Amino acid sequence: MPARQEAALHRDDSWESLLARANDGDGAAFARFLMVVSPTMRAVIRRRGCDLPADQQEDILQEVLLAIHLKRQTWRRGEPVRPWLYAIARYKVVDAFRRRGAVVNLPIEDFADLLPEEQAASPLALRDTDVMLAQIDSRSAGLVRAVALEGKTAEEAGAALGLTAGAARVALHRAMKRLSEAAGRMMK
Repeated sequence: MPARQEAALHRDDSWESLLARANDGDGAAFARFLMVVSPTMRAVIRRRGCDLPADQQEDILQEVLLAIHLKRQTWRRGEPVRPWLYAIARYKVVDAFRRRGAVVNLPIEDFADLLPEEQAASPLALRDTDVMLAQIDSRSAGLVRAVALEGKTAEEAGAALGLTAGAARVALHRAMKRLSEAAGRMMK
C-alpha cells in the first residue's frame, strides 16, 4: 500500500468516512472499516445474543460482516453508520434465535431417578373406557376417543368425522356432558 494511502487511512478513521471511501471503490478503506467495526459488532452480538453459545456468536459476527459487504451500498451517505450496523446485527441475532428455536435440551440421565416409570394401561381401565363410551352414540364416542385418548385436537377429530371445527367442539362438549351424566347414574 502506498505510504500516502496508508497515511490517509490513519488520519481519517471515522466509520462514515471509511465506508464512504469503501463505497467509492477504496478496498483498503473497506478492509480498515471491517477491522474497526468488528469489536463493536462483536459486543452488540454478545449483548443481544447472551443466551447463545460463544461459537454461535462468532458465526453471527461473520454473517454480519458478510451482510455489510453485500449491502454496504444501502447505507445512505451523510447518515450515521452505527444505527445501520446495529440494525444488521440485531436482525442476524434474531435470525440465529429463530434457527435455534425455543428448544431446551437437558440430558435425561440426570433426572432418570426422579421420573416416574411409564405404566402400561390397565386392562380394566380400557374396559371401563369402552363401557363408558358405549353409553353415548358412536359419533360422539369416536370424537371423545380421538380427543381424550389419542390426543387429537377437536378440529382434527371433527374433520375426520366431517364436522366443522365449531361443530366438533360443541359435539365434544355435549358428549362429555352425557358421559358425566352416565357416570353419575352409575355411581348411584
